[in-house]
Amino acid sequence: MTDELLYEVRDGIGRITFNRPQARNALTFAMYERLAAICGEIDAQRQVRALVLTGAGDKAFAAGTDISQFRDFRTAEDSLAYEAKMDRVIDALERCGVPTIAAIAGACTGGGAAIAAACDLRIAAANARFGFPIARTLGNCLSMSNYARLAALIGPARTTEVIFTARLVEAEEARAIGLVGEVLPDHAALMQRADALAAMLASHAPLTLRATKEALRRIRASMSAAEADDLVAMCYTSADFREGMSAFLEKRSPRWTGR
Repeated sequence: MTDELLYEVRDGIGRITFNRPQARNALTFAMYERLAAICGEIDAQRQVRALVLTGAGDKAFAAGTDISQFRDFRTAEDSLAYEAKMDRVIDALERCGVPTIAAIAGACTGGGAAIAAACDLRIAAANARFGFPIARTLGNCLSMSNYARLAALIGPARTTEVIFTARLVEAEEARAIGLVGEVLPDHAALMQRADALAAMLASHAPLTLRATKEALRRIRASMSAAEADDLVAMCYTSADFREGMSAFLEKRSPRWTGR
């Protein structure tokens, strides 16, 4: 797994790279756990002043959770444990005490989009595409926390439209709706800007940034207080979810039944 998630620190700037370009940087459970551990290390050691997250190559930031991770799912407990794991990992990223920047090129979908949404700042290359196309792929749902983060970024109405249509938001639209702050012409320009932005943030008052991050996190947390275990269990234990996985792996369109 070490090579699948790379982490380096230079001049007080940390960089995490999701390194599975052959799989569009799809995330394994081990990669999620390493991400959470790095965030804990940053807070414990206090040597990093800003953190950049990106994907290897220019085809994908991260294309969600690797579908093979779901093959053994059978019960409601399996699905609830998965979403609890995801919430714990994303919460660790959101609580990380330094500014976090998602540098997005190519596909940023599913779990990758959830990670990007939890970062403080998002910048994109012109080929970036962002979304949760689960209504046409797996037939699952997001956790309440992830719905709340997305709604906080782009509003409830647009969140509904993006999820219902299962479309991916292109870079320029993402900038127009506030999903990303900047669009750069290509991957090289994206990474150059990410480094410059991280260096600027690292030079600012760390307690001001930390307090602002935590204040906004508390506001978002108040939006996701409701329980959604019944919704998660309904989707992940359904015949439709099994069909969605099979169809994805067989590269065909799923046949939904609503059961």
